[in-house]
Amino acid sequence: MTTTVVALGYQDDWWQILTSTFMSNALIGGTIVALAAGLIGYFVVVRNTAFAAHALAHIGLPGATGAVLVGLPVALGLGVFCIGGALVIGALGRRAADREVATGTVLAMATGLGLLFNSLATRSSSTMTNVLFGNLLAITQEQLVTFAVLLAVLAVCVGITYRPLLFTSVNPQVADAKGVPVRGLSIMFMVLLGLAITMAVQAVGTLLLFALVVTPAATAIMLTPRPSLAIALSTVINLVAVWLGLGVSAMFNAPPSFVIVTIACGVWAAVWAGERLRSTSDRVLVT
Repeated sequence: MTTTVVALGYQDDWWQILTSTFMSNALIGGTIVALAAGLIGYFVVVRNTAFAAHALAHIGLPGATGAVLVGLPVALGLGVFCIGGALVIGALGRRAADREVATGTVLAMATGLGLLFNSLATRSSSTMTNVLFGNLLAITQEQLVTFAVLLAVLAVCVGITYRPLLFTSVNPQVADAKGVPVRGLSIMFMVLLGLAITMAVQAVGTLLLFALVVTPAATAIMLTPRPSLAIALSTVINLVAVWLGLGVSAMFNAPPSFVIVTIACGVWAAVWAGERLRSTSDRVLVT
């Protein structure tokens, strides 16, 4: 008797799979999520809110399981809890230390609620799996419309507040001294982050969220000090990871989230290694 351990292998009909309706929805949805994550990711890294981004994804978990419990759309519950958590963290955490405490407290409470709702909802096991690991191939036409609207809101808000948001991200003390509304911008940014997290979670899940929101932005920052160019590079890395990831997953029957994460992290590792080699060479030349 032969036992199949790894269900990975080249699929001859990969082009038919790639051009199917569900894969087209995944491609469009993944593209929208990649654009949103690339737009917001730079500010997440510069503002040192990577923990908040990670926490918001987990804060959305009780919203998703609670929505299943009361018969509401999962995306609605996920969004309400992500944005609600973002408002609380933004309002309570003006300084970095305060923000970390507020984030940890809200995360702990949300995790407890998630466990409670999961124990009460008999249909929430698949929901838990999708929220934790993402299910890009299950994105529907209705979700695509929602994603497009959220991306438009995100782009408009960032475009309008780009300069003061960048100022408060790079040097919040000086911005506060000059009368820039640091707290208001912080709350607004956290809400925008909540919107982006709501989309990204449905693509790659909470456990793999860093691969789209944080990792490409960190990679881009290593490549250029210019904010606008770093945002553009981060977006390009996201798009390449999503498009190539979906193509590889169709060819080899692999989970799209895994492939997308592998590509994004691989690019980061290559750039990081290149930076280390260059800095080592510079030190050798100086000595």
